[in-house]
Amino acid sequence: MNWPYEMQIGWRYTRAGRAGRKNGFISFISGVSMLGIALGVAALIIVLSVMNGFQKEVRNRMLSIVSHVEVVGVDGAALADWQATAAAARRNPAVVGAAPFVVSQALIAHGDDMRGVIVRGIVPEQEATVTDLAAKLKDTTLARLVPGAWGVVLGVELARALGVREGDKVTIVLPGGQVTPAGVVPRLKSLTVVGTFDAGHYEYDSGLALVHLDDAARLFRSEGPSGVQLRLADLNQAPRIAAELAQSLGPQVEVRDWTRTNRNWFAAVQVEKRLMFIILTLIVAVAAFNLVSTLVMTVTDKRADIAILRTLGATPRSVMGIFMVQGAASGVIGTLGGVLLGLVVACNIDVIVPAIERLLHISFLPGSVYLISRMPSDPQQGDIVPIALISLLLAFLATLYPSWSASRLKPAEALRYE
Repeated sequence: MNWPYEMQIGWRYTRAGRAGRKNGFISFISGVSMLGIALGVAALIIVLSVMNGFQKEVRNRMLSIVSHVEVVGVDGAALADWQATAAAARRNPAVVGAAPFVVSQALIAHGDDMRGVIVRGIVPEQEATVTDLAAKLKDTTLARLVPGAWGVVLGVELARALGVREGDKVTIVLPGGQVTPAGVVPRLKSLTVVGTFDAGHYEYDSGLALVHLDDAARLFRSEGPSGVQLRLADLNQAPRIAAELAQSLGPQVEVRDWTRTNRNWFAAVQVEKRLMFIILTLIVAVAAFNLVSTLVMTVTDKRADIAILRTLGATPRSVMGIFMVQGAASGVIGTLGGVLLGLVVACNIDVIVPAIERLLHISFLPGSVYLISRMPSDPQQGDIVPIALISLLLAFLATLYPSWSASRLKPAEALRYE
C-alpha cells in the first residue's frame, strides 16, 4: 500500500510483539490498554443508554396519564369560563386536544386503612382526547363514571393497598371541615369503586383517584374546573408552545408544561447523567493513559531501530509520527471495540438483564422504588459520538510524550551498546 512509511512502521509495531519474551510482554501490555479502553467506552455507552431508556420510559408512562400542558387559574382559582379558554388554546395549531379537570388532595379510607391521594375530576369523553390512558379506558372503566352516581376509579396499587375491588365502598375525607352545633367535623363522602387503572407508573397507580368532573366540583365546592388540560402534536415542543399560550391567553391564567410540572425529577436525572458521564470518562482516561507505559517500553525496545531510521535520513518529526500512529491505532481499535460491545449490550439489555435476574434470583428494579420494573435502554447518537471522540482524543494525548521522547533520541547514544 502507498501509505507514508511512518504509518506503515507504526502499524507494524502495533501488530508486532508476539515473537520473543520481551516483545511479547509489550504486546500484552498494549492489549490490556486496548481492552481497558474498550471496556470503559462500552460501560459509558451502556450506562448512558440505560439512563436514557429509564428517562424515556418514565416520561412515556407519566404522559400516559397527565397532559402535555395545563392551563390553570392564577393562585389556584377556578376557571370561570373554561370553554372559552379551551377554544382560545385550540386556535394554536400545535394543540390537538383539550379537556377540563378538577384536582385536589384528600384522604381515602376503607376499614382501618387510609391513604392520601390526589383526586382528579374528569369528563371521560373529553379526557380521552388528552391522555393515552383515558383513550384506552374511555369505553370500559371510565365509562362507568356517571355524574351523580358517585363512582371512583382507583389506581391498581391504591386499590391493592386499601384491599378493595370493584363494587366496594370507600370513604373520602375532604379538606376543610364542616361547622355544626357540635363543632367542626370532617367532611366525608362515600364513593363506590367502579374500576381500577394501571398506568405502569407507581406514583400514579398508588396515589391517584379519578371521579367525574361534576362529582368532583360538588365534593370540593368548586365554582368551576381547576383548569384545562391540553394535548400537543409534539410533546417535545411543550415548553415553546406553553410560552406562546401564556402570551395569547393573558395574565389571568397560568400555563404549565409537563417539563415544568415534573421539573425536579427531570433535573435530577440530567444531573445524575452528567455525573455518571464524568465518572466513567475517568475510567476511559485511566485506560487511555496506560498507552503511555506501552509506548515508553516500545521506545526503549526500539532504540536501535530508531537510530537506524535516523541514520537513513528520518527526521525527528517522522520518528514521532511512527509512535503516534502506534498509540493512535491502539486507541482506535479499543474505541471501536468498545462502541461495538456497548451497542450490542445496550440493544439486547432487555434479554441480558432478565437472564441475570433469573440466574441470581434477584430483582434489579423493584417497581415500588424505581417506578418501572424492567431495565430499559435507549442508545442515542448524541451520547455515542462524543464518547468515541473523547476516547480517541485521550488516546491521542497519551501518545504525545512517548513519541516526543523517541524523536529526541540521538543515534550515536542509541547504538553505543548495540
